[in-house]
Amino acid sequence: MSAIIIENSLVHYEALGRGQPLLFLHGWLGSWRYWVPTMVDLAASHRAYALDFWGFGDSDKIAARYDIRGYVSQVALFVDQLGIDRTPIIGHGLGAIVGIYFALAYPDRAEQLLAVSTPLTSACLARSLSTFSGGENPARIVLGRRLKDYEEVDIEAAKTDGQAVVLSLRSAMDQDVLSDLQDLEVPVLLVNGQDDPLIQLPDAALLAGLGANISTLVFEGAQHYPMLDDASKFARLIRDFVVFRDAWDRIKLKNEWKRRIR
Repeated sequence: MSAIIIENSLVHYEALGRGQPLLFLHGWLGSWRYWVPTMVDLAASHRAYALDFWGFGDSDKIAARYDIRGYVSQVALFVDQLGIDRTPIIGHGLGAIVGIYFALAYPDRAEQLLAVSTPLTSACLARSLSTFSGGENPARIVLGRRLKDYEEVDIEAAKTDGQAVVLSLRSAMDQDVLSDLQDLEVPVLLVNGQDDPLIQLPDAALLAGLGANISTLVFEGAQHYPMLDDASKFARLIRDFVVFRDAWDRIKLKNEWKRRIR
């Protein structure tokens, strides 16, 4: 287990591989651990970092920091301490939103953003997640029987502070995510699982005004955790996005990435 002290509190993280850095930010239902298959797959060419947000996994539980601003600050201090100068960010759910606001606050530190299962508006949230009101093991409460299909989530699910989910969800929905997304200048890829039961596919009309730097993709056959539903395909997607960061349209010719929302 690796850990650093940020603002007098413990932050747990893990790092694998060597090469170009990649930063992984987890979502509301999980911890750093569900990134492991992807991190292992990319270890030969990248140094992959994944941390636990406050209130998740083995990081300290500090309710005053359970909001988007608190998590953006946590990420900024984390990359400073680890000496990560500029990196692509791969975020999921909560991590995707934190990635958006980190890139807005620190445009010189975020090279590009792959945002998975991002609720661009409150209407994108399934009722089971939007109405979660707290309790032990939020993943078990929200996912129910689906949790058994995701061992990497289930292993640490009970460590999550339910209030971290409640307060960060509330904070995320207080943001104008869709509007703020359009202020980003770095390459952005929005990825949605085709059958995600928690984050609905955004309506094409909702995305009509997005800038040329923002692309969208439906990960076919995947639910809320594309990185676990098809780990090798998800790792290939990251490789392609990183390699073609300034010419993402070149990937349109690849059959596996043809399905787009718009």
